Amino acid sequence: MPEDLNLSNLSPAQPRKDRKRVGRGLGSGKGRYSGRGIKGQKARSGSAKMRPGFEGGQMPLYMRLGKLRGNFSKDAMPIGPFRTYSQPVNVGALEAFDAGTEVTPELLKQSGLIRSTRKDVKILGDGELSTKLTVVAHRVSAGAREKIEAAGGTVKLLREPVEKKTRARKQVSPAKETTEETAAEPGEAAGDEPGPESPAEENEG
Repeated sequence: MPEDLNLSNLSPAQPRKDRKRVGRGLGSGKGRYSGRGIKGQKARSGSAKMRPGFEGGQMPLYMRLGKLRGNFSKDAMPIGPFRTYSQPVNVGALEAFDAGTEVTPELLKQSGLIRSTRKDVKILGDGELSTKLTVVAHRVSAGAREKIEAAGGTVKLLREPVEKKTRARKQVSPAKETTEETAAEPGEAAGDEPGPESPAEENEG
């Protein structure tokens, strides 16, 4: 049976190891450079905490590769930044509702046509619609709007469409029309009167 623990027989679970004391003179064995060698990156503080992708100062790989448009560009939907995902619902699926029904995102979720009301709903024009409905959605395609209104229904947008800003191009002003009726001859300035005849011409006459 082990003896009871007390202050006289306590010992750590693992043997203690004294920390390395560096920079205490040449006689300590870890003086002068303190085990870091002579200069260089590994001799500096923080050298063991390099950020991911750091290549010692040379051009990193992610900057050497070409920047091509793809799934992760800012213009990509819905992966790119500042983009939202729209849940599509075709007008053919709205045929199941009774005439005069106000179709809202909550009703679409209750009917199982969409999964969440926290994402935008866009009505697309695939299918046929013969029921008069009031469709309330965030976005509606042009074809879907035509079919809904052709059936006698109306469309209400929960978010006003954002007009795309286009850069104004500088228009070159047309060339100004000349006011002179006749153009001047190459060797004669416009508006100049013909000079007197030369003496040789007078003698010939």
